[in-house]
Amino acid sequence: MKFLLALPLFALLHLSPSIQAQTAPAAAKASGTTTAQFKTSAVCDMCKSRIEKSLAYEKGVQSAVLDVPTQIVTVTYKADKTSPEALRTAVQKTGYDADELTADARAYNRLPDCCKKTNAVH
Repeated sequence: MKFLLALPLFALLHLSPSIQAQTAPAAAKASGTTTAQFKTSAVCDMCKSRIEKSLAYEKGVQSAVLDVPTQIVTVTYKADKTSPEALRTAVQKTGYDADELTADARAYNRLPDCCKKTNAVH
């Protein structure tokens, strides 16, 4: 009877090294990321929140950080899942300029007044 209780414990201990071996290649694939930076028209912390959130929903994005004083967003992403052009388009569709792309007019009009380019910097 004790043997039957010890059998699942032995199986768990025996299989755990093989589970670790299977996850190691996945960790190596995760390091295949690239970083892109581009200038935005963001002016406040609400802009920062809005841009970072919209980029978080983009496929392949690992992180997005906007520096409000410089208006530069730094995006870390998987190059096989997305591209800098797609990321700029995502920012554009959120209502902000992204390098040479001008903000989508409909999205820009929906922004709060404090987030518009015509507003004085806070």
